Amino acid sequence: MTYIRETIVTTVDAAGIAHIAPLGIIQQDDGWVIAPFRPSKTLENLAVVPFAIANYTDDMLVFAGCLTGRKEWSTVAVKGYPVPRLQSALSHSVLEVVSVEDDGLRPRHFCKVVSEATHAPFTGLNRAKAAVLELAILVSRLHMLPREKVEAEIAYLMIAIEKTAGPDELQAWSWLMQRVRDYQEMGDSKGKAANHHPDTA
Repeated sequence: MTYIRETIVTTVDAAGIAHIAPLGIIQQDDGWVIAPFRPSKTLENLAVVPFAIANYTDDMLVFAGCLTGRKEWSTVAVKGYPVPRLQSALSHSVLEVVSVEDDGLRPRHFCKVVSEATHAPFTGLNRAKAAVLELAILVSRLHMLPREKVEAEIAYLMIAIEKTAGPDELQAWSWLMQRVRDYQEMGDSKGKAANHHPDTA
């Protein structure tokens, strides 16, 4: 069974500029595999600076923001390492790439954990946070999923949002839902254009 942990991964480029991305890291042996799709900034950064930080956070605004063009989130330097952590991380792991399995679609970077730290307590499970995370994953796969499946999943996730969401979860949900609507409207427009016949209009 594959164990995947949903995290916010920070990496840096050669100039030390941080990149923040939501990414599921895969447990393997005593380390983690980072396998970003080609092309991606995370992939480019790992090629020049072979370190990443897996940020464990329950701040759904970061997950939703990164998928809707809101990528300016505060970071904090990690002493002894070139990559900063997310300021809102409850804890983090510093990962060092020790080997790369090349792949045309998703190169697999096996990383060992070289340092870990905790910054804030985990205050409990929240169904709305989980629902936002699931919607964020759906948004990342809109181009792969049928519209009917997306809408059915959203209808189910809305139950948790309506019952348990706080202000941050509602804001994150609204950002993601706008992304869904924009994507669907773009698809509808393309469909209308394809079905438009000037000679019968």
